[in-house]
Amino acid sequence: QSSDSPSLKPWFQTVEDVGSSLAWHEFFGNDQPVELDIGCGRGLFLFNAAVTTPQTNFLGLEIDYGEGRRTATRLVKQNLPNARVLGGDCRRVLTDMIAAETVAAAHIYFPDPWWKTRHHKRRLFNDEFPSMLARILKPDGLVHHWTDVADYFCMAAGLMDLHPAFTRCASPT
Repeated sequence: QSSDSPSLKPWFQTVEDVGSSLAWHEFFGNDQPVELDIGCGRGLFLFNAAVTTPQTNFLGLEIDYGEGRRTATRLVKQNLPNARVLGGDCRRVLTDMIAAETVAAAHIYFPDPWWKTRHHKRRLFNDEFPSMLARILKPDGLVHHWTDVADYFCMAAGLMDLHPAFTRCASPT
């Protein structure tokens, strides 16, 4: 299905579909808080969060359009009005399309660790990523990051710890 398929809109759109910026009220049709699922993949978190927390809007960002459409199909089947998937590069979305201090939380679960050293430059967490998050998050906003790769966790945590906008919270038990 193409991104302009009526059966998946508004649940799946691309960065080209939405234009130069995201206005949350227009995008979701309400003024509920917004949380991002960066690299939502097949959308397990996005789907479950939308079902269990209907008073919050969730936007999944996914670079793989096929995965994004698969996730959107699950959202369509449940007719979840508070969840959407945006296909495209999250760096562009975070840098250019989201207004400052408008996001309540960012969830980054099991990002690709890009195992080979020569591919580390492709990792989501890099020197610029914490600043991208700091710009879009509300002053009391949260970043939730999980990975099962110890060295990637240490690297990402180190980057976040160095940024003045973030304070590490206790790990969940």
